[in-house]
Amino acid sequence: MDPAELRAQFPVLRKHAYLNAGTCGPLPEAAARAVGEVARAAFEEGRGGARWERYHEVREQLRSVYAQRLDTQPEDVALTTSTSDGVARVVAGLGLGAGDEIVTSDTEHPGLYGPLIAARARGASIRAVPLADIADAVGPATKLVACSHVDWTTGATPPGLGGIEAPVLLDGAQGVGAVPIDMAALGCDFYAGSGQKWLCGPEGTGMLWVSPRWRERLAPTGPGYLNLAEPGAGMDTEPWPDARAHDAAAIPLEAFTAALAAHDVLSAFGWEHVHERAIGLADSLADRLRDRGMTVAPRGASTLVTWKSPGADELPAQLAQQGITIRSLPGTGRLRASTGAWNDESDLERLLAAI
Repeated sequence: MDPAELRAQFPVLRKHAYLNAGTCGPLPEAAARAVGEVARAAFEEGRGGARWERYHEVREQLRSVYAQRLDTQPEDVALTTSTSDGVARVVAGLGLGAGDEIVTSDTEHPGLYGPLIAARARGASIRAVPLADIADAVGPATKLVACSHVDWTTGATPPGLGGIEAPVLLDGAQGVGAVPIDMAALGCDFYAGSGQKWLCGPEGTGMLWVSPRWRERLAPTGPGYLNLAEPGAGMDTEPWPDARAHDAAAIPLEAFTAALAAHDVLSAFGWEHVHERAIGLADSLADRLRDRGMTVAPRGASTLVTWKSPGADELPAQLAQQGITIRSLPGTGRLRASTGAWNDESDLERLLAAI
């Protein structure tokens, strides 16, 4: 599959310069078709045993491909509804409270801050520092480091976190599917990611990687039927002894099937090419914005580009009327564009011409 063939898989790109995968990736035609097929089977054939068997089959297939994207093993990956869902499961599962300190950055997404605020209500203290200073901020009272793999406001990445004695939780909303992942190099113990952003799946999909060394120390929050190793054993059963104990309870078959179909589209292009092309387009956009005198936020090797712009809060709505989709970062005076392998130079040209 070449870039033009990949682009053709995403109908939105026929009319729109869609540069907002950092919020939600474009949905490929194959994913929409997969949802329709599952729904049609449900109303024509009912939702009996065959659907339940298919549910388990697709669920484990999706777990396996998510594990590939995280460069880990399927049994270490929980299926969640979002990055925030995964983050919340870790923060709650660690039971942090009075006397415990959590170190985070001062530019995190509300989806990470929310669970930390809940921990603060239980007595934990939160210390927010610049992302670049995370490692140096860890002290004897630190019981968790929670920060972004890729900063949602700039595309910056934290310095090496290996060697930190406290457990490290990474918000991978702008990482998984966008950039290559090497868990050993990242130095984290938990990694929460999204299915609807750079993996182009439906809303309500995501993943949580739990390091094997934390299996017995991270308590499941609200385990249900799917989290139990032998649900038919009544009170004698236990949660799965691995990350499956942290699966979300009610992700529908339609979502699993669409997420798997979207992943297959990107896999056909090749993940090395997906990452290389997306990062290359972002680098090109950043350079061209600088050439125009724009102030581009310092960034890493990522797929996000943010820059200062007059009227930043109003401009995305105006651009949407021209078929150009980006977003603002409220209160910062910045705009953010997200480039994916499905984009091409014509999308960048339309954006640059419009601003």
